[in-house]
Amino acid sequence: MKNYKEEFLRLIKSANKITVITGAGISAESGVPTFRGEDGLWKNYRAEELATPYAFQKNPQLVWEWYNWRRELISKCEPNPAHKFLVKLEKEKGDNFLLITQNVDGLHRKAGNKRIIEIHGCIWRVKCVNCAYKDYNYDIPIKILPKCPECDDVLRPDVVWFGESLDYNDLQKSIEACIKCDLLIVIGTSGVVQPVASFPFQAKSNNKNLKLIDINPVKNPISEIADLYIPYKSGEFLKDV
Repeated sequence: MKNYKEEFLRLIKSANKITVITGAGISAESGVPTFRGEDGLWKNYRAEELATPYAFQKNPQLVWEWYNWRRELISKCEPNPAHKFLVKLEKEKGDNFLLITQNVDGLHRKAGNKRIIEIHGCIWRVKCVNCAYKDYNYDIPIKILPKCPECDDVLRPDVVWFGESLDYNDLQKSIEACIKCDLLIVIGTSGVVQPVASFPFQAKSNNKNLKLIDINPVKNPISEIADLYIPYKSGEFLKDV
């Protein structure tokens, strides 16, 4: 691991502008369930059946019960050394740092990151189905059905559901940050969930000087194009960096 750390720190030190992409792997080390597959079954429902606009339209109470269950589980999880390292990196780089996360658990904000794009939304945020109202809500449980304080319509979790598009501005800012940075660090992502999985490839093809680091115990498509592939769990690798 020593040689990996030396090269990792060398690339960070030589970089002026750093962008980081994180996926489910970094949260799994904090005990956050994936909520997919058998581990994510809730009352015999799968995530793919509940995390949809159609499911919320059909039975918003059921969907909110599921999200209350998820929020309660996530509330017991704490940021791990990888989250804390990214807070330190943000403080060092300031405006030349941006974190793009696919995770909705809010652990990066809990750790202290502020320059962050939660590209799939955040489970601790709610938004109105009718008006532009959006805000954080940390109640456990949320009173069902929550109502918008602006227009009295129903509030929903502010997350990107199956069948929905990512926020256009977040998408454009993320792609631009990946292309214009000197160093792109990808942590704990499978490299298959689109469109974020394509960001490192777009960055590499548009910026020949960009260096790419992939930290993941399992090789994935991004590992194949990385300048430095680190085959460790991020919390383990970054705990004393």
